[in-house]
Amino acid sequence: MLAFQDYYPEHLAHCYGCGRLNEHGYRIRTFWAGEESETRFTPAAFHIAVPGFVYGGLLASLIDCHSTGTAAAALYRAQQRTMDSSPPLRFVTGSLQVTFLRPTPLGPELTLRGRVSEISGRKVTVETSVWAHDVTTVRATVVAVEMPEDFGL
Repeated sequence: MLAFQDYYPEHLAHCYGCGRLNEHGYRIRTFWAGEESETRFTPAAFHIAVPGFVYGGLLASLIDCHSTGTAAAALYRAQQRTMDSSPPLRFVTGSLQVTFLRPTPLGPELTLRGRVSEISGRKVTVETSVWAHDVTTVRATVVAVEMPEDFGL
């Protein structure tokens, strides 16, 4: 099954967080799970803040890429288009509001779940949460902005 990120055009598939062509990056993969989007990621031992807990910057990065991918997939859905249709839709982060609810433990697989709260023109707002052991550790709101077609060329 193809992830949202598998549809990114090659010239836009190098992001450290979600680029399938970045051999050193996280290469997250996001899918629809009903009306929500879902990404699973297991931090490595070096993704540490303090012993036993995940670095907050990593969590914000995962949320960022998960949410912009969700925004693209949501706009394709809203336009009743397949993700392999042209022109390609890609998003960048306009704003990222992260609330750390509790420390995120290092070790378990993390689940990111996103839900689109608004589509307005070139902007898509995505509410994303991070889960560890069925406990929400982080909540975020991302306003994603559609890239112009010539961005990154």
